[in-house]
Amino acid sequence: MTDATAKCPRVNDIDRARAREYALLASLLTRSPDAGLLARLATVRGDASPIGMAHLSLAEAAVRATEASVAREFSALFAGLGEGALLPYASHYLAGTLYGRPLARLRATLRGLGIETSPTRFEPEDHAGFLCEVMAALAGGRISSSEDAQRGFFDRHFAPWMRCFFADLEHAEAADFYAAVGVIGRTLIEIETTAFALPD
Repeated sequence: MTDATAKCPRVNDIDRARAREYALLASLLTRSPDAGLLARLATVRGDASPIGMAHLSLAEAAVRATEASVAREFSALFAGLGEGALLPYASHYLAGTLYGRPLARLRATLRGLGIETSPTRFEPEDHAGFLCEVMAALAGGRISSSEDAQRGFFDRHFAPWMRCFFADLEHAEAADFYAAVGVIGRTLIEIETTAFALPD
């Protein structure tokens, strides 16, 4: 993803934390983690808050996992064609197809934000990992935007289907490590939905 309009506005601690959560999800939904990332995730700390508890679940899952086991899980969930496989695309969840109208609407929004996708990218832009990457860039200030623009992107392209996707991931038969990823995603969406609904 490239952005021709990024101006690196000042970002507060909350937005930096939001950006880190989205960036983690983007990474884990795009490729299976290697041994180094699993080792770092195993040391993640949490607290009694919903996101803190989700972090603890992810750390516990990372302790149980190996690079090979998570690679098999990733393949079964996202690359397989079996009954337990998930299609992590907005068009699938919202229109029951691939490359549908949700993708066309998303591409128009991305153009408006000055975002161009890399020519080496093979997945369509409505992939869950790519959308998390965009949210990370918005929250972290790498894409210059107003809070209204962030809220609009979240409301139009993220929340309407990603909550269901993360719930499906959380309960997928093939998911162990990725069930904890689903919990993080679902919890983050719940927090963001509440925060964006607060009056300015």
